[in-house]
Amino acid sequence: MEYRILGKTGLRVSRLGFGGIPIQRIDSERVKPLMRQLQQAGVNYIDTARGYTVSESYLGQALEGIRDQFILATKSMARTREAMASDIQTSLSNLRTGYIDLYQVHNPSLDQLDQVCAPGGALEALREAKAAGKIGHIGLTAHSADVFERALSLDWVETIMFPYNIVETQGEDLIRRAAAQNIGFIAMKPLAGGAIEDAALAMRFQVSNPDLTVTIPGMATEAEIAQNLAAVEDRSALSAEEQAKMAAIREQLGTRFCRRCDYCAPCTVGINISGTFLMQGYLTRYGLEDWARARYSAFPVKASACVECGVCESRCPYQLPIREMLKTAAAQFGE
Repeated sequence: MEYRILGKTGLRVSRLGFGGIPIQRIDSERVKPLMRQLQQAGVNYIDTARGYTVSESYLGQALEGIRDQFILATKSMARTREAMASDIQTSLSNLRTGYIDLYQVHNPSLDQLDQVCAPGGALEALREAKAAGKIGHIGLTAHSADVFERALSLDWVETIMFPYNIVETQGEDLIRRAAAQNIGFIAMKPLAGGAIEDAALAMRFQVSNPDLTVTIPGMATEAEIAQNLAAVEDRSALSAEEQAKMAAIREQLGTRFCRRCDYCAPCTVGINISGTFLMQGYLTRYGLEDWARARYSAFPVKASACVECGVCESRCPYQLPIREMLKTAAAQFGE
């Protein structure tokens, strides 16, 4: 296993990490052998979140007795000091540990990031928890390039998590800047939410980027772990054949794939366009129907509210047929 230093944290992490989203669809007993398999293979980075329903608690049970072999990272969508302090305590309890190596502000908008940093914001609770030894380091996750860029200017941000894969390369310049500033980069969505079927090629693409610190594919079976291990252990240069396959994937997905750049926003009627497509991916490709429907139901404006003005399509740099895609999402979610 190849290891890298996770930016300013100084943590030595395996290049392949474990994404904890998919274990929501299995039971807690099936998570335990997965953790033993990771331990034996030298995978030491585990990602989860307060929002991933049972993920934290399943991992807490599975890691009993071997917790010190892993670097645990979780995250919260809390924006206030009080809410973040509560979430940190819940995470500690769920994960059955006295400390969490990396706690991240989960996917804030630019306005929410201002709230996090303001007096009474979530950053106060994170700093207090760090001073108390409850968390080791503080990071941030983002789906928006604007938030990623803003995060690079914040001195408390030690790591950044952002989508990066064969078809979502819009963050490459920012990833390079993060590396230059010694900010650890954690790549999420390495298979584009399941849209990329060739997992081995997807992982090979990931680790070919020297600025990527750790990639965290979601895994829920021993076979998925073994496949990803084999892919990242092959450190040879990408072949011409692999490059051609990646080009074909971009061609196939490029005309109907949301990169969540949010250039389409704001929607005339307030639809969270990229968020809708993100939840649609969880619904149709991740096998997390109940979770996706619950999160989508919390959106104040649903895809069915589209008035087909077309303003979003005029802004989309990828010429996506957003109006048609919203109709499909509305049909799949039923609203």
